[in-house]
Amino acid sequence: MNSYLSSVNAGYFYGIVAVVLTFIMAMCLVFCVKSYRAGVAIGMEEKALKKVITSSMTFTLLPSISILLGVIALSGTLGVPLSWLRLSVIGALQYELNVADIAAQGVGLSGLNLAELNIGAFVTIALVMTIGILGGVVCCIFFLKKYMNKLQGKGKKEKQVEEANKKADMNDATDYRNENEIANKIEALKNETVKIQEAFTKNLTNYKKIIPNIFAFNQICVLSNGRETRIGAFNADYEFFFQWLKPTTEKEKINRKQIFEDGISLEIFADGLLRKETLLDYIENFILFDNQKTKIIAKNHQFLGVNNLFRQMYKREELKGKLGVFWHTQGSGKSYSMVMFARKVMRKIFGNFSFLIVTDRDDLDTQIHKTFVRTDVIKQSEIVQPANSEKLREYLGTNQKFVFTLIHKFRYDKKKEYPLLSTRNDIIVMVDEAHRTQYADLAENMRKGLPNANFVAFTGTPLLGTQKLTNQWFGDYVSEYNFAQAIEDGSTVPLFYSRRVPEVGLQNNFLDDDIVKIVEEEKLNDREEEALENAKSKIIEVLDRDDRLEKVAQDIAHHFPRRGFLGKAMVVSVTKYTAVKMYDKVQKYWKIEIQNLYNERNTINPNDKEKLQKINEMIDYMEKTEMAVIISEEADEEEKFKKKGLSVKQHRDLMNAVDKDGNDIEDKFKNAQDPLRLVFVCAMWLTGFDVPSLSTLYLDKPMKSHTLMQAIARANRVYPDKTAGIIVDYVNVFKYMNDALAEYAIGDDGGDFPAKDIEALILTLDACINEADNFMSSIDVDLDQIVAEKETFAKSQLILDAYDKIVDTDDKKNKFRILTNTMLNLYDASKPEIFERTPKWANKKFAPLKYLHDLYTNDIDQEKLGKAKERLSGILDKSVSSQNPNDANATSKADYLIHEYKVIDLSKINVEDLRKELKTTKYKAIEIDDIKMFIEMALKKLLEQNKERIKFSERFKAIIDRYNAGGSENEDYYEQLLELMEQLKKEATRAETEGLSEEELELYDLLIKGKKLTKDEEQKVKLAAKHLFTTLKENKEKLLIVDWYKNEQPTKRVEEVIQVTLDKDLPISYDKPSFDAKTKLILNHFIDMAVQGYGWIVA
Repeated sequence: MNSYLSSVNAGYFYGIVAVVLTFIMAMCLVFCVKSYRAGVAIGMEEKALKKVITSSMTFTLLPSISILLGVIALSGTLGVPLSWLRLSVIGALQYELNVADIAAQGVGLSGLNLAELNIGAFVTIALVMTIGILGGVVCCIFFLKKYMNKLQGKGKKEKQVEEANKKADMNDATDYRNENEIANKIEALKNETVKIQEAFTKNLTNYKKIIPNIFAFNQICVLSNGRETRIGAFNADYEFFFQWLKPTTEKEKINRKQIFEDGISLEIFADGLLRKETLLDYIENFILFDNQKTKIIAKNHQFLGVNNLFRQMYKREELKGKLGVFWHTQGSGKSYSMVMFARKVMRKIFGNFSFLIVTDRDDLDTQIHKTFVRTDVIKQSEIVQPANSEKLREYLGTNQKFVFTLIHKFRYDKKKEYPLLSTRNDIIVMVDEAHRTQYADLAENMRKGLPNANFVAFTGTPLLGTQKLTNQWFGDYVSEYNFAQAIEDGSTVPLFYSRRVPEVGLQNNFLDDDIVKIVEEEKLNDREEEALENAKSKIIEVLDRDDRLEKVAQDIAHHFPRRGFLGKAMVVSVTKYTAVKMYDKVQKYWKIEIQNLYNERNTINPNDKEKLQKINEMIDYMEKTEMAVIISEEADEEEKFKKKGLSVKQHRDLMNAVDKDGNDIEDKFKNAQDPLRLVFVCAMWLTGFDVPSLSTLYLDKPMKSHTLMQAIARANRVYPDKTAGIIVDYVNVFKYMNDALAEYAIGDDGGDFPAKDIEALILTLDACINEADNFMSSIDVDLDQIVAEKETFAKSQLILDAYDKIVDTDDKKNKFRILTNTMLNLYDASKPEIFERTPKWANKKFAPLKYLHDLYTNDIDQEKLGKAKERLSGILDKSVSSQNPNDANATSKADYLIHEYKVIDLSKINVEDLRKELKTTKYKAIEIDDIKMFIEMALKKLLEQNKERIKFSERFKAIIDRYNAGGSENEDYYEQLLELMEQLKKEATRAETEGLSEEELELYDLLIKGKKLTKDEEQKVKLAAKHLFTTLKENKEKLLIVDWYKNEQPTKRVEEVIQVTLDKDLPISYDKPSFDAKTKLILNHFIDMAVQGYGWIVA
C-alpha cells in the first residue's frame, strides 16, 4: 500500500492532473465568454448577464466543497492526484460503467468483479475513464461543428455567408456592448433616420401577423425612433397614435421643434407615463373598450385634464360645488373624458355618488347616453333617461347612480318656486356643452332643486359674449385644450374653408346679428331659438330664394365627386324645409352631372386609358352614392311640409329604418364603407355626432360663435388619409370670423383662427414641393433640368437617373416617399378648388415629383422609361404571368398576386442571368430595388404558407440593414440578395421534394424544430404530419367550430386529437417532455391561425 501511495503521489502524477485541470478550467472560461457574447448579441442587458454569472458561481460552491471532502476522504487510499482527477472529470453513469467494464477486461479481469480488483487495476480503470471523457470533450470542441456541417450538407458558399453573418453579428454585439448605459442607447436611437411610421407599417404590423397572441394583454403600444415617440392601442390605425409631450401639467409650454431636434421625446414620455403610480393609474382608469371591440386609450390632454378635475373632487366643499370648466375643443374626445372621470370617481373615492348628465338636444342626449352604454359604465337595460319633468324630479329624489336628461326637463310653473329635490352633496352634475344651456331660468331651477350638488361644465366653446358666464356658474377652468393645440397634437385635422357662389348681400355686420341679439336679450333656450330662426325673417327669405338654392345645389353636385379625399359630407341648411328642398335640387343636378360625365366620356380618345379610368371611377362613385335628410320630428309634420309643396315621409321612413343587421341611419353614415355619403341637416347631427370620415361641410346657414364652432368641428376628426377638413361656405360666415373670435376667445390670451382659407392649403402645398426640391438637390437631382428638357428620350434618361439615386438606399427612399405622399395628400385636399383658381395654379416641379412617386409606388410601368430596363425586366417577367388567380379556367394556380392579375413563379427565375445583368447594367440601384421588391413579394407568399419560414425574412432584413448601415459593399450586397433568391427558389419547391402539401410541410417543420433525427425518424414525422392534417381536415366541422379557441372545452378536444394522433405516429425519440412541448406548439399554432384568420383552419 505504501509503495502504491508513493507511486500515485509522485510529482509527475501531480503534473498530469495539473494539465488536465488547467484544460478544464480554460474550457469553462472560454464557454463562459462565448455565452456572455451570445447573450449580448440577442439583446440581453449586461447587468442581467453579470448577475447570472455571479449566481452560477455561487451555486457551484456547494458541489466544490463536496468534491474537496471527497478528495480528502479518498487521498489516504487512492492518493491525492488520482482522487482529485476522478472527482473533477465525471461522465454519465451509464458511460462510466461501460468504460470501467471494458478497462477491467483489458487488464485481464472478467469484468467489474470486486473480488478480482487490485490497486493496479483500479488505477488503470480510473485513468481510462478519465481519458475517455477528456477525449470526448476535445472532440466536441474541435471536430463536432465540422462534422455537423458535413452531416447537414452545407455548401462552401452557404458557410461563407454564415461566417460573414456571424462576423457582422459579433461586430453588432461588440457595438452594443460598448453602449452600456441607457443614455448611450437613446443617443444611438436619435441618430436613426428611419421615420417613426416605419415602426408601425413594418414592425408592429408584422408582429400582429406573426405573433398576435403577444398583444393579448397589451395595454399601450409605443412607437419611437428616438427623435419622435407616439403611443396608441396596438390595433389602432397609425393616425390614432399620439404624442405624449406634457409629463405632469397641461400648462407646460412645449417647443415641438426643439424636442425633435434634441431627441428627448422618449425621455419626456417615460417621465410622464412610465412612473409606477402614473402607469397604474392610466391602466386602471384611462383605458376603455367601445362596444367591447374598439380599444380607447386616453390621450395626453385627456389624462391630465381628467386628473385635474378628479383632484377637484377632494376640494369640493372648499369650492362650494363649483368643480370647474373642462374646456376641450370639439373632436378631442370630450365624451370619453366624461366617461373616464365618472369611472375614476366611482372606483377611487369612497361614497355613493350619483351622476346627472345634462344636455340641451335630444340627439346629443342620445349620443352621450350611448357612449356610457357602449363603454360598459351602464347597461343598455338600465332606465336612466326620464321621459318628462315629473319623472326627472322623481329620479333625482332617489339614489339612482346615473341620470341623463335635457335641461328643458327642469321646466316648472313660473308662478311657483322650484321644489327641493335632494340635499345630497354627493351628486355630480356634468353639463355637456354648458355654453348653451346654463344662462336661463332652467339652470336656476336645477340649482334650486340640487343646492348641494357639485357642478362641472364640459364644453368645446366655453365663452358667450363678453361675459364669462360659464365661469360664473361653474368656477375656473380646470382643464384647457384649444383648437390650435388639438391640431398640433394631431388630435384633430386642420380646417380650411372655400368661399363658393356669390355671397348674399345683407346690411348687417353679421348675417344673424338680429337673431343672436334677440336670443341673448330674451334668454331663449335652444328650441325657442330654433323656432325664432324658422320665422319668415328677411334673412331666411333671402337664403331660401329658389334661384339661389338652384345655384348652390348645382355647385354641390359638381364639387362633391371632384374632391381629393372622398369622405362623407353634410349640407347645413337654414330650416328643415330648406333641407328637404336642397335635397330635391341636388338630386336633380346630380343626375344632370352624371349625364354630363357620360357625354364627356364619349369624347375621350379610347387610347387615353388614364382619363377614361378617372371618368369611369367618378361616374361609378356618383351612381352608388346615397343621400338622406336628417331633421327632428314634430307634430303634423307631413301636413306642414305638404303645404310648402314638399314631402317628408320618405325621409322620415329612412331616418327610422333599421336594416337586418340592426344598423340605423346613424350607423350607416358613420360606416365609412356605406354608400350613404351625403346628408342634409338643419340642427340635428351638428353637435355630439362624430363621423371621423366626414371631410366636407357645405355651410348654407348663418351661424356665429359657439354654433359655428360646433358645426365646423364635424369635419375636424382624424381619419386615415384625411389631411384636412374642408368647409364650403355659401353664406360668407368666415368673413366675419374675427369679430366672432372677440367673443370666442381662448382663455385670456385671445384666439387663433380656427379655419383658414383654402389658399393657405395651396401655399402649404407649394412649401412642401420646395422641401421636396431641396431633398432632390441634396442627392444631386436637378428638377429644373428635368422640367426644362423638351426631348422625350433625354427627359426619360434624366428621370431614370433621378430614380436610380432615390432608390439607392432605404433612407433616401423613405425620405422621398414621405415628402411626396405629403405633397399628394395636400394636393388632393385642395381639389377641386386648385383647378378653379385664378390665376391658375402651376408649380412645374409638381409633375416630375408625382411621376417619380408613381414610379416608386408602381403606378407607372417602368418599362415605359426606355430600353435601359428591357433586359432585366425580361428576366423578371419570365416569372410573372397575367393570369387571373380567381379564373376557374386558368391553366395553373396563381402563386402570388401583384397589382392586377400578375403572379410570381419562383421556379422560372434564372438567377445566373440576373447575376450577369447586374454586372453590366448602368442603373444598379433600380435593378436591385426591383429584386428587393420581388423578394419581398415572394417572402410574403412563402410566409403565408408556412410561418416557420420566418428565418428567410430575418435573413433578408439583416442583408438590407447591413447595407443601409454601410456594413456591406455594393457587390457583396447584390450577391447576398441573389443567394437569398436561390435559397427561396429551393424553398418554394421543398414541399414537393419532401412529398408533402404546404400545410403538411408547416406541421412537419414545427415537429422537427429543435430535434436531431435519423432518416427513418424523419419519415415517421412526415407520416405524423400527414396523418394529423388529414384527421383535422376531415373532422373540421366537428372540431374547429366558430370561436373554438375562445372556449376551454372545444380547445381541449382539439388538443386531445393532436395528442392521440401524434402519439400513434411520432418515433420513440420524442420522450414525454418533448411530446408535450410539440403538442402545445401545434395547438398554439392552430390558435394563431384562427385568431389571425388565415390558412386552412379558417378556409
